[in-house]
Amino acid sequence: MVSGNAEYRLKNTSILSVCAVEAPVVVTSTAIDDRLAETYQRTGMQRGMLEELAGVRERRWWPEDVSFADAAATAGAKALAEAGVDPAQVGVLISTAVSRPHLEPSSAVAVHHQLGLQSSCLSFDIANACLGFLNGIQVAGLMIDAGQIDYALVVDAESVRTLHEATLRRLESPDATAQEVKDQFATLTIGSGAAAMVLGRTDRHSEGHRVLGGVSRSGSDHHELCVGDMNLMRTDSRALFKAGIALAIETWQDAAGSFDWSGIDYFFCHQTSTKHIAAMAAAMGVGTDRCPTTVETSGNLAAAAVPFTLARHVDRLQPGMRVMLMGIGSGLNTSFAEIAW
Repeated sequence: MVSGNAEYRLKNTSILSVCAVEAPVVVTSTAIDDRLAETYQRTGMQRGMLEELAGVRERRWWPEDVSFADAAATAGAKALAEAGVDPAQVGVLISTAVSRPHLEPSSAVAVHHQLGLQSSCLSFDIANACLGFLNGIQVAGLMIDAGQIDYALVVDAESVRTLHEATLRRLESPDATAQEVKDQFATLTIGSGAAAMVLGRTDRHSEGHRVLGGVSRSGSDHHELCVGDMNLMRTDSRALFKAGIALAIETWQDAAGSFDWSGIDYFFCHQTSTKHIAAMAAAMGVGTDRCPTTVETSGNLAAAAVPFTLARHVDRLQPGMRVMLMGIGSGLNTSFAEIAW
């Protein structure tokens, strides 16, 4: 039987460092409820939904004078320092953020410039909703395995301040309807933050954490469930939740024919809500204690969520553990990657 997953395997790629940078401006769900109090009252909706339904107590913004490139470059410099890799050694820089200030040039070029990377270092964006970072790991690993480069730097900086402010202005309007609040509810669960990862050759770095390979799967018949830009994002949250979990289960079950993933120690998943993580854990038959989270205080960090959460909980990991990186992105697409820690 032909697999419905796309698969890849790597032989000589390891993670040398992964880091997170937290945006400093805290925006609580209570503060958002306060701004929308009149709309809630007029439309018969209840305050507290962001925390009750999504588990998001707060999310964060960057200060107004911090750009996408500033945040990504900060994370990238930190990851390079932790890996002990000179910027001159980096062969490719991949920016994977959902957030972007403009259509061109790529977000990567500004980060490349800030980090002072060599002219021989490739730089480009990979955009795939919340799966960009996992796709970036795969592409970087294939380049390392092919012998094209020795080191790769994957960065992600998400910034939702502009989107949040535009959304709140719309929903504060005396003309805002209950349906508009529902359609834009997911927008208010997302947050700002940055993450970066350095990958290198396993045969030169025995201390690294091997990327063994992974799978991806498309469910593009659901491509209209979440559509947005930096001004407006509309989401059918219930349908997206249901379809995303179903696609993830299909991906996981189909992968059993090629990978033995029965002994995974920790799962680092993309996080839209605490209920989403609980549903994923139940589908895989594991406890939520094996699925660390950051969504409660950072919100849904889009493509940065997986590496950000991994970096925040890296002290749990011991040599020999098996780690799974798992993403579900609007579109819909899934991507899973196994790491031998």
